[in-house]
Amino acid sequence: MSEAILYDLNDSAVITSKAGLLFDEVSQYLKSEDMVLLKNAYFFSQEAHSGQFRKSGEPYISHPVAVARILGELHLDTTTLAAALLHDVVEDTGILKEAISKRFGSSVAELVDGVSKLDRIKFQTQADMQVENFRKMLLAMAQDIRVILIKLADRLHNMRTLEVMPQEKQLRIARETLEIYAPIAHRLGLENIYQELQELGFCFSYPTRYKVLLKAIKAARGNRREVVGKILEATKQRLQEAGLDAMVTGREKHLYSIYKKMAGKHLRFSDVLDIYGFRVVVKDVSSCYVALGALHSLYKPIPGKFKDYIAIPKPNGYQSLHSTLLGPYGLPIEIQIRTQEMHHIAEAGVASHWLYKNKGSDTAMDDLYMKANQWMKGLLETLNDSSDSLEFLEHLKVDLFPGEIYVFTPQGKILTLPRGATIVDFAYAVHTDIGNCCVAARINGEITPLRTRLRSGDRVEIITAPAAKPNPVWLSYVATGRARSSIRYFLRTIQYDESIRLGERLLNQALHSFGTSAEAIEPSQWEKLARESGAKSKEALLADIALGKQLAAVIAKRLATPSGESISNIEGNNSITILGTEGMAVKFARCCYPIPGDGIVGLIKKDQGLVIHTQDCSAVIRIKDHKNIDNQLDVIWGTNIDRTFPVNIFMTVVNKSGVLARVTAEIAKADSNIDDITLENDKDYTTMRFILQARDRQHLAQIFRRLKHIGEIVKMGRIRNQ
Repeated sequence: MSEAILYDLNDSAVITSKAGLLFDEVSQYLKSEDMVLLKNAYFFSQEAHSGQFRKSGEPYISHPVAVARILGELHLDTTTLAAALLHDVVEDTGILKEAISKRFGSSVAELVDGVSKLDRIKFQTQADMQVENFRKMLLAMAQDIRVILIKLADRLHNMRTLEVMPQEKQLRIARETLEIYAPIAHRLGLENIYQELQELGFCFSYPTRYKVLLKAIKAARGNRREVVGKILEATKQRLQEAGLDAMVTGREKHLYSIYKKMAGKHLRFSDVLDIYGFRVVVKDVSSCYVALGALHSLYKPIPGKFKDYIAIPKPNGYQSLHSTLLGPYGLPIEIQIRTQEMHHIAEAGVASHWLYKNKGSDTAMDDLYMKANQWMKGLLETLNDSSDSLEFLEHLKVDLFPGEIYVFTPQGKILTLPRGATIVDFAYAVHTDIGNCCVAARINGEITPLRTRLRSGDRVEIITAPAAKPNPVWLSYVATGRARSSIRYFLRTIQYDESIRLGERLLNQALHSFGTSAEAIEPSQWEKLARESGAKSKEALLADIALGKQLAAVIAKRLATPSGESISNIEGNNSITILGTEGMAVKFARCCYPIPGDGIVGLIKKDQGLVIHTQDCSAVIRIKDHKNIDNQLDVIWGTNIDRTFPVNIFMTVVNKSGVLARVTAEIAKADSNIDDITLENDKDYTTMRFILQARDRQHLAQIFRRLKHIGEIVKMGRIRNQ
């Protein structure tokens, strides 16, 4: 070890009793030269935080020491422990990352920087700040997963000492812990940290419920102690009879898991019987299955309550056999059976990678580490695809609460998806391009629509089409953050491209009055105008025109007459031709439902783009009455439009059996689809309102002619200005 990274100890340096415990604990597995680095990190942190105190009144150094002790229990390496001792130095003392790097090496400095918050950056909302913290943390995690291990230990100690904080802050931090940090710990297999974060989060989020439930558990403990003792003895004896050397322990279920079961199934505490579980640890995998058979012969298994996480591990690497048995007095017993290695992974999760790192290669640990890295890179993709803070938090929370199902690809590969996942989620889990082009699927050999929810054991084959594109409707039923963010990213990109094209058409219409076009404008003019308008580029400026954030007439004037001639001198414009193929950049108003053949007007609305109305629409009349015509454009229908448009019609019919069926049949015969039906009944008549698909006014007239043959129709017509 280089002398350059050693801290020059001084006479005033004092090792606190808690720091002494830290050094005693980690010296059991660290080398002597590692201990030198760790002690120097401690003294450096102690001096940096000198004079700083926690809300509890303790010297601040007690916090980084506690964080390092939590990580020491996981047997993490010296670099991680040193970074834990220094994790608040950059954030709270003004010492730069470069100084940490110079004294303790770049690896320690990168970990410290990854954990540090972004307090120096100002954000508009708490959600923005939270997401930027996650963004930085995730970027650092993708380089080194130890960043999140330090962050989780930091959060755990803060939760242990949360009672000194104001109640409002307690609630915010506790909710964030339950929603984000506890699930991350679970996703990384850090079971002990996960359970404690959940318990503390529950305690501070719902203090009254926590106290009531704790009191009930303590009362039930005495009543059930004898029964639990009998089960424990009977289990040990049966395993011995089967020739197994097993370690058997009983455990009480955590308060939060009991509370979730009560809330989810609307149960009283007295109805929750399985508040105790038993863990069996044996020497190898084959012994796990032998133990399972022995215990199934002791107590009857409850059908449907067996899970084999050894054959199909959880995404966080967890492996065990789970079975629920019917014990004495009808008491359900949850049994977990695992090997010693599986037990290490269950307790330490991804941190076990470092526990075994120096003992030679271990395939299970390396595989777990790779899975964790893949998961974090997936989160980064979601983060990059998300347009705003709240959208990313939504994706993150979806991804952190899976409740897994296991489905198979045609090649037999197992994919883990959250419960409620659909074919679209599966397609995006395989590859983003597969998701974007999927049109249907075969589940267990049968053709199935995309919204079908998958079940464990399904074999799924995706059917794609080159011209297929994501449908906005998919967002209403997908269950994974990856699918949701990929769909939104695609739709935003398509809308942006379409907005650029529409913006260019609108601008060319305005520039025509000056005898020029967008192509004739010099690049330097575009750059100058984009800079002055706050747009990133020419393309962004054109998209802003389409979305109503900039007026085409104003932009045209500034491009064509740099000298500043009055905008009022702009002469008449050519009309914009509406083809119906403009995509999401052009919208058709739902108040008047314009169709080809109607006289139309275009209104530019901020953040909506160009909205087409009929000329007699009340929205257009209101604008004219207020002489607010700056955002109004002349538009005309193009020729040879090959698509249908929604149109709103009504009819009043005599109340007779079968009338609705005859009406819908005639509409179908007129080559029209029905999008929506609403009915209003009174004593003798019913008013039906339909949203139909029509190609133009002629097609609508054909529909009305067919409907006139139905004698029960009293009157009918088109609904305008709804």
